[in-house]
Amino acid sequence: MFAGRNFDLNEVMARLERAARDAGLPFTRRTMTYNSRPAQELSKWAETRGRGHDFHQAVFRAYFVAGKNIGKADVLTGLVRDLGLPPEEARQVLADRLFKEAVDADWDRSRQIGITAVPTFILEDKALVGAQPYEKLAALLETAGVRKRHEA
Repeated sequence: MFAGRNFDLNEVMARLERAARDAGLPFTRRTMTYNSRPAQELSKWAETRGRGHDFHQAVFRAYFVAGKNIGKADVLTGLVRDLGLPPEEARQVLADRLFKEAVDADWDRSRQIGITAVPTFILEDKALVGAQPYEKLAALLETAGVRKRHEA
C-alpha cells in the first residue's frame, strides 16, 4: 500500500499508539489493512437513518481496536445489528452499492481540494494532514485567524 512512498509505517503506528494512550483510548496494532470502501458506503446509509455518528464509532472500534475486516459484509451487518438497524437492509445496500455515487462524490471532492490522507483539517486556505496534537490544531485555528475573529 505504501510502496514507493516516503512513509515509515512503524513510526506512524507508534505515534498513533501514543496518541491513543495519551487520550485514554483503546488501540490495537493491526497486521492487516482492509478495504474500507464498503464501510464508507454503508456509513452514508447509516447517516440517512440518523445513526451515522454511531456507525462511524462502531467501525472505528471494529477496525482500530478489534482488528476486524471492515471490508466484509458480515462484519458490517453485525455492527448495524448491534446499533438496532436492520441488517438485511444493510446487506442489500452493500450488494446493490446504493451509496456508491455518494462516496465517489466525496472522493472526487477530496481530490479536488488536495486531501491525501485522513484525517485532514482544512480551514480557509490552510490544511493540516494526519492525526495531530492539540497544539497543532490550535495553531491552525490561530493561523487562519479564527481565534482573533471570536475575540473581536
